[in-house]
Amino acid sequence: MSIYDFSAKTIEGQEVSLENFKGKVLIIANTASKCGFTPQYADLQKLYEKYKDQGLEILAFPCNQFGEQEPGSNSEVKTFCQINYGVDFQVFEKVDVKGAEAHPLFKYLTVEAPFKGFDKSTPMGKILYNVLSEKYPENLVGDSIKWNFTKFLIDREGKVVKRFEPTSEPFDMEEDIKKLL
Repeated sequence: MSIYDFSAKTIEGQEVSLENFKGKVLIIANTASKCGFTPQYADLQKLYEKYKDQGLEILAFPCNQFGEQEPGSNSEVKTFCQINYGVDFQVFEKVDVKGAEAHPLFKYLTVEAPFKGFDKSTPMGKILYNVLSEKYPENLVGDSIKWNFTKFLIDREGKVVKRFEPTSEPFDMEEDIKKLL
């Protein structure tokens, strides 16, 4: 099994097989417009511009499951991403990424790349861990997505290579991306 066995609807509502991205290196991320990590859109766009000609694609999946930080419609999400961050990589319709109603792709991703904890030696790692511990302790259980901007790196064969938690900046993935291109 690989990510090519899944499909999803684009932000415009068109069903797309992830097989369309066969042979590409992918970053798959759950995103939100009103999150402290939302500025990561800017660096995801920069990574995309830097490496798209070498085969990098970014697939963003907006999600409203974490602090209701993606309350807008799909149209509003698309406009927000384009106006504020110049996003021209593929954005999909809003989905759930954890729980019983999670999109099958995210169920697969979290099995293939389980949660290994936050780097609590960094300020953001400590902050996110503390916020989740105090306000959303259920999010810390199991391998599910913990918060917005969890990123998965996928190789050209559709296999999950690595999971990056929200506290990892997009450019923290650059060396791993270059190895796969």
